[in-house]
Amino acid sequence: MLLGQVAGKVWATKKSPALTGQTFLTVEVGDAILVCADCVGAGEGEQVLIATGGAARVAAGGEIPVDAAIVGIIDP
Repeated sequence: MLLGQVAGKVWATKKSPALTGQTFLTVEVGDAILVCADCVGAGEGEQVLIATGGAARVAAGGEIPVDAAIVGIIDP
């Protein structure tokens, strides 16, 4: 699990049919920026909890091809 801050949205004009309906956000984690599936409706500037690997696929809905997913919003 990682902690990060939402930096913005990702727009894709074409994507795999398995990703239809999935929202993606960019998240700053330390010096890195991750593209994460948004499973909780996070907004720009919010602190979030990120699952990676197999846990991200489970959070996003089973066999959805993602490597990182936002699974929680951290209260201030």
